[in-house]
Amino acid sequence: MSDHPKDTPRDDPQNWPALGRMFSWVDRPGNPMRIIWILAAASALAFLADFTYEKHGTFEIENLPGFFAVFGFVGFTGLILVARLLRRLIKRPEDYYGDKSIDTEDYPPSGLDKVDNDA
Repeated sequence: MSDHPKDTPRDDPQNWPALGRMFSWVDRPGNPMRIIWILAAASALAFLADFTYEKHGTFEIENLPGFFAVFGFVGFTGLILVARLLRRLIKRPEDYYGDKSIDTEDYPPSGLDKVDNDA
């Protein structure tokens, strides 16, 4: 939640960077689900297009319709599962560094110059 009132220049789309204005439609309600449905339809069309031409693969399994779609899905799913396992192996507790962490240092108030980058 932002601490800025609604009438600040930050909330005016005319003050946003060009790329932010270009993709602001993604934040509107319902649009993320539309994107998912469009991607699902495009994937289904690409899968169905695989049945419309003759393949000349190096290995016999490459000639099966939809092989590369299934292969890509299984490979990506495997990548996600391996990443989850790896995360469990290398994850450290929040206080892993203890008092050696820079967050535990006391800063003098004079060294804490607060700058408003939104102004």
